[in-house]
Amino acid sequence: MAGALLLLATAGCDLFTDPPDGVDEITELPRALSAGEVEVIAASNRFAFGLLGQASQPGENLFLSPLSASMALGMTMNGAAGETWNQMRDVLGFGGLAEGLSEDEINAAYASLLQLLVGLDPVVETAIGNSVWTRQGFPVHADFLDAVRETFGAEVAELDFTSPSASARINEWVRAATQGRIEDIVPAEIPRAVVMYLINAIYFKGSWTFRFDPSDTRTEPFHLDDGSTRTVPLMTLREELPYQENSRFQAVDLPYGGRAFSMTVLVPAPGVGVDDLAASLDAAEWKSIADGFHDTELQMFLPRFRMAWERTLNDDLAALGMVDAFDGRADFTRLSPVGGLWISAVKQKSWVDVNEEGTEAAAATVVAIRETSASVLRADRPFLFFIRERLSGTILFAGKLASPPED
Repeated sequence: MAGALLLLATAGCDLFTDPPDGVDEITELPRALSAGEVEVIAASNRFAFGLLGQASQPGENLFLSPLSASMALGMTMNGAAGETWNQMRDVLGFGGLAEGLSEDEINAAYASLLQLLVGLDPVVETAIGNSVWTRQGFPVHADFLDAVRETFGAEVAELDFTSPSASARINEWVRAATQGRIEDIVPAEIPRAVVMYLINAIYFKGSWTFRFDPSDTRTEPFHLDDGSTRTVPLMTLREELPYQENSRFQAVDLPYGGRAFSMTVLVPAPGVGVDDLAASLDAAEWKSIADGFHDTELQMFLPRFRMAWERTLNDDLAALGMVDAFDGRADFTRLSPVGGLWISAVKQKSWVDVNEEGTEAAAATVVAIRETSASVLRADRPFLFFIRERLSGTILFAGKLASPPED
């Protein structure tokens, strides 16, 4: 994706775009982060780069929300036990902590982080919602439901999954939570063996602090890694912006509103492929990048684009080490007294629109819990039986057990 965006550090620019009127710069959080929040953010970023490395496919677009996936799985983890819980904890980034956090500490940090992110910038719209939907009559431990309500503010509802209105209601909740940008996260006909959906939805809408002038947008070539080009609308901006560069990439931090939120763009250096750059990043280097910006007078060019993306993340999560949750080894005994529960799918759908005014983005992640769907046959009433030679089809004996002898 070299050439996706061009950054030119300049000695002087005389046409700067003013930030939105009446927007105050946010220079610090409203309160200090707790130790638990610091750990959860670090864990979330570790998870982000692990998932990015697994989900990124050569030559294909990608737009995922690690936070949405983390929260949906974080809710689910409250119902896991044993090795299933350990693997989920490790994949979500909590396993490498020096002292480790208890589940109560992880939940408390998730809860306070939710409160912190929503409403941080009055001119940036952020919304995060969680919900849990259970099949009518399916027993769920009260402790699990209390945890998802109290920690994640989750809406909990019991529905008749055999009715078409069930999927319609769940999908309508997701549509509302994402301002109509994400639709149909669960199928119209819910599979018979599904007993629970755990869903996170995130919505973001922010105007650039320094907006692009639409009259400066030009149609220009976009250079793909395979050497081909395609024509795109390329937005242009001259401004003093946080910037850095090294032998592997150029980077700019484009702020929204009062600067609490931003879009960090990394453009690979010539000869460096975007997939190679993505694979090389981790949470430690990300912190170094985030701390390494310095204000530079810049002329930049950024494509205007809109993208929808979806992916089932089972294989990606399994590759990261979350293996047991997806098969018969799964242990969700803290979720329900019913045995044989497992995760059949972790699916994310996302959407983003980047234009001259700013960015609108949404994502939803659903975790589907199934019970083992083996058929049950109880020969506890009179029945027929046959002894046969299977290959020729010859019946050797035929019988009926109408009244079994006493044992």
